[in-house]
Amino acid sequence: MPVTIHPLHDWDITPGEAIRLQRTLAPQVITDQPLPLESIRLVAGVDVSVKDNHSRAAIVVLRFPALDVVETVTADRPTTFPYVPGLLSFREGPVILDALSRLISTPDAFLFDGQGLIHPRRIGIACHIGLFLGVPTIGCAKSLLVGQHAALPAEKGAWMPLLDHGEVIGAALRTRTNVKPIFVSVGHRAALEDARALVLACTTRYRLPEPTRAAHKAAALGRA
Repeated sequence: MPVTIHPLHDWDITPGEAIRLQRTLAPQVITDQPLPLESIRLVAGVDVSVKDNHSRAAIVVLRFPALDVVETVTADRPTTFPYVPGLLSFREGPVILDALSRLISTPDAFLFDGQGLIHPRRIGIACHIGLFLGVPTIGCAKSLLVGQHAALPAEKGAWMPLLDHGEVIGAALRTRTNVKPIFVSVGHRAALEDARALVLACTTRYRLPEPTRAAHKAAALGRA
């Protein structure tokens, strides 16, 4: 059955209003719900490309743990919200919801190419869209928005907690030996330990986990 999208708010707001809304929504995020890997059958990757004020979202659903593709959906729309650091979800959220409405399968968890709790107001795109979905979501970012971590060992699977003002907000995770880490954080309805384990289980020979890597390719703009 298709995913259920819970309407939370309108997207036609100013950056100032968006920041105030983030502060209202952040306390609703659930960050300690167990997400055992044995309960997962389908995992989806989510990514958005923006070019020339045009956005394309892609969601690729993979069977878990086999990681073969079950479904790919995309959606396109004009990009109307300005680029403001910390407000990415207001720029990309509408087109992601368009793509989500086209899914036939029902993923057990979503991996976002972006932040979850690794955010100055603790509500990155994986948290924000997670509240619309009400299901487990995880942020898998390629770069660090906030926080610090200790040096990581070089081998695949090594990780260190990511701290911001003494609070653990995510993990720096080495997904390939001698390759720079990615940054994993809870989006919604997951615990960090389980989020980290799922991301690592979805990673093969590349730095990025297969769901978000596939979504990145499917969302690419500028192709014939």
